[in-house]
Amino acid sequence: MAQLLRTPFTDLVGVRHPVVQTGMGWVSGPRLTVGTANAGGLGILASATMTLEELERAILEVKRRTDQPFGVNLRADAGDAPERVDLLIRHGVEVASFALAPRQDQIRKLKDHGIVVMPSIGAAKHAVKVASWGADAVMVQGGEGGGHTGAVPTTLLLPTVLDAVDIPVVAAGGFFDGRGLAAALSYGAAAVGMGTRFLLTQDSAVPDAVKQLYLQTDLTGTVVTSKVDGMPHRMLRTAFVDEVEETSSLRRLGPTVRRTLEFKRDSGMSWRQLARDGRAMRTAQGRTLAQMTLAANTPTLLKAGLVEGDTTAGILASGQVAGVIDDLPTCEELLDRVVTGAVEELRRTSSYVL
Repeated sequence: MAQLLRTPFTDLVGVRHPVVQTGMGWVSGPRLTVGTANAGGLGILASATMTLEELERAILEVKRRTDQPFGVNLRADAGDAPERVDLLIRHGVEVASFALAPRQDQIRKLKDHGIVVMPSIGAAKHAVKVASWGADAVMVQGGEGGGHTGAVPTTLLLPTVLDAVDIPVVAAGGFFDGRGLAAALSYGAAAVGMGTRFLLTQDSAVPDAVKQLYLQTDLTGTVVTSKVDGMPHRMLRTAFVDEVEETSSLRRLGPTVRRTLEFKRDSGMSWRQLARDGRAMRTAQGRTLAQMTLAANTPTLLKAGLVEGDTTAGILASGQVAGVIDDLPTCEELLDRVVTGAVEELRRTSSYVL
């Protein structure tokens, strides 16, 4: 589909449509990233669940299958973050997104090599900080979003960020159709970010049985809990999650240790690297020792649910929009209807102006 909307974000990144497929661990692999990029949106590879070698293979695969811009989501506090930054530079990745605020020197190095830097932030003050350091854009996620999330809804958080910075702002949390894109643009955002909506596409590699579970969810079917990894985390309400919610911290200790060992094996990290990342996490995020211990739950539990399809022993990160989604389009079909729907809404509402 031809470009129908031009915003500061489409100009900055070079995509046809102001829509971002967010970097979801175990979900945003080459297949989904390519599907989004070829459909005209910005696809983002999620690298936190990949080793450095796996990330390089994923980048090369995406570049083989599309000539469109795409991004990679990085953990700024990862022990091998400098090597990952160098990897993006070496392979000419267009966008570096960050789940947490990157350091000023990381932003500078990426920008010096022509890479757009887009941190995700949860408050206006954080947007001001990264903008002062040179970030090109920010993504702001309201409480409706899946995965790690805050308590403030997008409709209240977004305007505070827009008032605080003059760089392009991508609005995330609660978006799934053209009406949402039109609303975000009307607020002043330059694009929307969607996670759960892209997870529920044919291009997503999530097992079909798991997708069906999402489709059966209603608006009350998600829950925000800190019991899994010590931080507020929105996910589908399943029997497993209910059990975790009711289990004492002492009873969760054994499974947490087992999952730490599993994560160490999957990631190929040494105990020294794990400890170094833990210290960085504690410094950057202010997590307690108990929260850092629980954090090992997240990658393995998400893998069990989203990759292995085991809903009895895994978690399924989800935004509240799962309750209003009822189909599995291709990325191309999704973006076509989101963008055309937004254009129709913007034209309709413009008729209200005297």
